[in-house]
Amino acid sequence: MTADSASTTYITGRIVRTDLDADDPNASAEAMIVENGLITAIGSKADVDKPAGAQVVDVADGWVLPGLIEPHGHPSLAAFQLCYAVVDIRPVTLFTADDVWAAIKKQIAAKSDPKADDRWVFANGWDPLLQKGLTSPTIDELDRVCPDIPLLIVHNSGHSLYFNSAAAAFAKITKDTPDPAGASFGRDAKGELTGVAFEAGAVELIAMPFLATLQPKMPQIMGDYLNGLRKVGITTVGDLSWQQNLNPLITGLQQAADGTLPVRLRTYEMSRPGATATVPLSNGDDWFRQVGVKIWCDGSPWIGNIATSFPYLTNEATKAIGLEPGHIGKANYTTQQLIDIGSQYAVDGWQLACHSHGDVAVDSTLDAFAAIIDKFALADHRFRIEHCGLMTPEQFNRAHSLGVTTSLFVDHITYWGDVIVDDLFGADHGGGWADAGAASDAGIAVTFHNDGTVTPCEPLRNMAVAQTRTSRTGRHLDGGKAVTRDIALRAHTSNAAWQLHSENQVGILKPGNHADLTVIDRDPRTAAPEDLATATVLATAHDGVLSAV
Repeated sequence: MTADSASTTYITGRIVRTDLDADDPNASAEAMIVENGLITAIGSKADVDKPAGAQVVDVADGWVLPGLIEPHGHPSLAAFQLCYAVVDIRPVTLFTADDVWAAIKKQIAAKSDPKADDRWVFANGWDPLLQKGLTSPTIDELDRVCPDIPLLIVHNSGHSLYFNSAAAAFAKITKDTPDPAGASFGRDAKGELTGVAFEAGAVELIAMPFLATLQPKMPQIMGDYLNGLRKVGITTVGDLSWQQNLNPLITGLQQAADGTLPVRLRTYEMSRPGATATVPLSNGDDWFRQVGVKIWCDGSPWIGNIATSFPYLTNEATKAIGLEPGHIGKANYTTQQLIDIGSQYAVDGWQLACHSHGDVAVDSTLDAFAAIIDKFALADHRFRIEHCGLMTPEQFNRAHSLGVTTSLFVDHITYWGDVIVDDLFGADHGGGWADAGAASDAGIAVTFHNDGTVTPCEPLRNMAVAQTRTSRTGRHLDGGKAVTRDIALRAHTSNAAWQLHSENQVGILKPGNHADLTVIDRDPRTAAPEDLATATVLATAHDGVLSAV
């Protein structure tokens, strides 16, 4: 199933136009003309004749969808976190505390050899909620396990990192190192480091010196990761933790591939207090372009720092993640700080995407967005709220009234559905987690995502779980509302393209757009959700050039 780069291609098959409702007579097509990478016609074979001299590509196997889009990924981080140099201890890979420690200790033994390359140990995916028996390690405990070389362990959420004394010394982090804005280093009553970094600013300071040692290998590492996204059907990915020092890396990959990439990249620069965007609003091309700026209100539900109006449950699970009885999470930034940071970028027309999980955080984000929209008289801003774990129907309605859109981490339900209800928040609050149905009912063009390495990148499973709200153990989170099949399909196609300011390039099969396609082995409009979740991706295409995966 391949096609070369002939200027005109006639593609036939079972073509699904996800931007249209299933009962629309134009929702299913049989033929598409692609000229110089762009769709020029789509419809039935009777309506779309084969142009003279066109190359014919008949997709006899599978169903052709718009190329799937991951609207909230972190490829620049995930490429490193899943590379050969990092121990993968995520709960989708290792299931018990003993497995996790065995993997870490094996790497410590290997890297303690004076002849070893990169004499440090970096592990990614620590999760006491799913890997029962793990508890938050102290710097003294990590020093005993690994006394001679740096050891870093990233929490599966990405919002905290544990480190030993050797790692702190390598990164030049001391008890006198000031906390970055919106982040912190754990300290005891005497001010000494406890071996944990909270939130992006602090995690970066401890991790980046190690990442820097891999810079010569990053073109291969990044290329491999982007190719991996293509194999699960992704043709465009948003990176919501982009740093501009990575631009030359992507430019180099493009230069080595005639200007293309394995997937199209839409980036969101990480915000900094007092900063402005490092590129102009008009930048890049249809392969690689910055479209927005990322800001944060709160943190991760798995480490206790999402801002809620109610306490976490008190039990062994919350004790294992270090929470005191009756713990209530707080935001990392005040509403005024969000207004100040967001205004630095919105004044120049940048889209803002704000990480907000707790109901208090969502209120603060909406208040900040409302102030910024009013301050600059913004119209088509497409401000985004990310994750939306405990966002309520009333808040979704308010978001829509402001022109704010949302991207939900529905796959949390798959892996942590039981934990959310039984261990963290109870049925009254946790049962409505990631309420995609409420977002859709409010009129929001909702999208779904997998957030880098937190879960595998699995858009088809996201579409399925949003229709059932059922965890992998069969637990149904009935406090929220499921979405229809049509909405689920749009969440990773047309809605995602719109959120990324790319609806006139990708995500919708219409004349003028790039012929980016994903081919799967079953009909996404008739397959049961559990069957859609396990569908096989057969091929993807950019600009009409199909490649089997």
